[in-house]
Amino acid sequence: MGQTLVQKILANKAGKKSVQTGEIVVVEPDMVMSHDNAALVIRQFEEIGVSLVWNPDKIVIPLDHRTPAESLKTANGHRTIREFVRRQGIRRFYDIGEGICHQIMLEKGHALPGQLILGTDSHTTSYGCVGALSTGIGATEMAAVWATGKTWLRVPETIRISVEGCLPANTYAKDLILSLIGRLGSEGADYLSVEFSGGTIDTMSVSERFTLCNLSMEMGAKCAFVPCDRTTTAFLESTAGMDRKGPSSDPDAQIRSAFSVQADELVPQIACPHRVDNVTPVAEMAGRRIHQAFLGSCTNGRLDDFRIAAERMAGKRIHPDVRCIAIPASRTILREMVSGGVLETLLAAGVTVCNPGCGPCLGAHQGILADGEVCISTTNRNFKGRMGSPSSEVYLASPATVAESALHGVITVPGPGIPKTERI
Repeated sequence: MGQTLVQKILANKAGKKSVQTGEIVVVEPDMVMSHDNAALVIRQFEEIGVSLVWNPDKIVIPLDHRTPAESLKTANGHRTIREFVRRQGIRRFYDIGEGICHQIMLEKGHALPGQLILGTDSHTTSYGCVGALSTGIGATEMAAVWATGKTWLRVPETIRISVEGCLPANTYAKDLILSLIGRLGSEGADYLSVEFSGGTIDTMSVSERFTLCNLSMEMGAKCAFVPCDRTTTAFLESTAGMDRKGPSSDPDAQIRSAFSVQADELVPQIACPHRVDNVTPVAEMAGRRIHQAFLGSCTNGRLDDFRIAAERMAGKRIHPDVRCIAIPASRTILREMVSGGVLETLLAAGVTVCNPGCGPCLGAHQGILADGEVCISTTNRNFKGRMGSPSSEVYLASPATVAESALHGVITVPGPGIPKTERI
């Protein structure tokens, strides 16, 4: 019997020829990541009583969730982290303004095919876009990894999703993954490894694949993958300066289930309050008044996302009753927005642009919602109170839907836009 992609990676890290689903394996990760919550990990680590981390070169710490510090508590936490990384000799530390942890991991070449990466953030699943096995763990577990270099994982079963056909001109990777979350539900892939394949996936950029893997967590996935191909190789050559191929599932590997999706039939999707799996076509919610529109986050804060919004906002102004906020996922992306004219287009349309980071996604600062307000956002969660007041509402959609809605002041079905092959 063959092995799936997740089985191959875990077998390799456990020093075995093969592993079976459900088996518990003890592994050493290739890289681990913590963001602002590293302050909590540090406290747990110090309680263990170990003086030095197991390998400072395998620890990545970007500050991104509450940057610049919005409170004294956060400022003190950031100080604790800065002092710790200096004492421990952790070189892969990224202070405020560099960007969101998941984007940093990819841009800096810290996530590679076939690697096992653990992070104290649930959307660590994102790195499957380059064929890495990446998943989230808790702060206490991370402290133990910092101390010992080891943890245990249960080998998950695999669900395979094949997507064929061309996405219509007004639909994007965000619409695809939202439709899948709506179809499977928030627990439909619980502790499963999700493999994306098919002609539609083959044509997607790493950024689009990132969106799929990032949001797979919202249907319960333990990890998600797009197997390595020429697109992956080209991306790694441009970021990590290397040509590295990863494993793929064997044809005879046993999987839990598989199904196919026809991309041609997809229409713009929106996740309605207060669940990510409460998904419906945007047309069903058209006309709902909004107060804020947000473009950004680890899910959709890359250059291609802002280009999609800028193309729709060019020469126009956002609705006078709407606050539209844009936050790039990294400093690199911000620079690309400047050099490509995207930033100027958004500013001319009346968009407020903030420093790279998570911003209002977690409801901490830079655009939290007042009582009763409605926001349409490219972020990944819309739970009650997620972005501010418990009585506010958050709708999740693609950059195209968010941009069109910001222009009209109500949730709006995006028009065809510019075909992918003709975009800048």
